[in-house]
Amino acid sequence: MNQLANKNFFLLIVLLCVLLSSCGLQEVQDGPPTGNINVSNIPNASPKILPRSSRGNPSSYVVFGKRYYVLNSSKGYHVRGIASWYGTKFNHRLTSSGEPYNMLAMTAANKVLPLPTFVRVTNLANGRQIIVKVNDRGPFKKNRVIDLSYVAAKKLGMLPTGTAYVDVRAIDPRVYLARHTQQPLNKPHARHPGHPLLFLQVAAFMEKTNADKLAQRLKTEFQLPIRIAENHHTRETIYKVQLGPIPSIQLSDNISSQLIHDGYGEPLAVIE
Repeated sequence: MNQLANKNFFLLIVLLCVLLSSCGLQEVQDGPPTGNINVSNIPNASPKILPRSSRGNPSSYVVFGKRYYVLNSSKGYHVRGIASWYGTKFNHRLTSSGEPYNMLAMTAANKVLPLPTFVRVTNLANGRQIIVKVNDRGPFKKNRVIDLSYVAAKKLGMLPTGTAYVDVRAIDPRVYLARHTQQPLNKPHARHPGHPLLFLQVAAFMEKTNADKLAQRLKTEFQLPIRIAENHHTRETIYKVQLGPIPSIQLSDNISSQLIHDGYGEPLAVIE
C-alpha cells in the first residue's frame, strides 16, 4: 500500500512539473494598459544634466549573437529609422540603467546611446514631436532604432500600427536648458508631416559594376524596385544598393528575414 501511495505521489509531482513547464513556455504578450490613458497631461521628459549611469553602459555587449558598441557620447547622434514601443509586459521591470520601467513615463530604449540620454523623436508621417529619456537597451528586432514607452508612443500617434518612421536626435541638456528655461513642455510639438519612404540597403560598393550585378540579382529574386544611390560625401564614390521604396514596415521585415536567410546579411533601413 505504501509503495502504491509513493508511486501515485511521484506521478502527481511529475504531472505538476509538466503543467508548470507548459505554463512557462507560454509567452506573456505585451500590450497597452487597460482603460483609456489620457496622455495630454503627461509632460515630455525634461532634459537635464545627469551623470552617466553606473549600469547599462559597457563598452560593448552581445544580444542574440550580435555585438553592439555603446557610444562614448551622444553628441551629434541623429538617425532616421523605425520606432516600436513596449508596455505592460515589461512594466515595473528593471531597465538596463537600473530604473524600474514605467510605461506611463516619457522614456525609451536604444541600443548604443549612453544612459541616460535625452532625445527628440519626430513622427515623420504626422509631424508630431516629443522628448524622451533613454534609460534602457533595445529594441533588438532588426531595423528598429528606438523602443518608446506606451505614453510616448501614444503621444506620437503610433499605437494603431505599432511602429512609425521617426527622426531621432540627441539633445545637449546644456544647450536645451539655455534655450527653453521658461518654455512648458506639456504638449508634443508638431511639424509639417511628410510622406516618408522606406528603403532597405543590402550592400555598398566602391565599384559600380559590383553594385550593378547585385542590383540585377536582387531584382530577379524579389521583383521589387531597385536603386543604386551614390554617396559623394567621401573621397571615393560609394554605390549603395537599395530595395524600395517598400510600402509597409511589415513587408520590410519579411524582406529582411528573406535577405538574411539567403545569405545577404541584415539590411539597413533607410528612411527618406
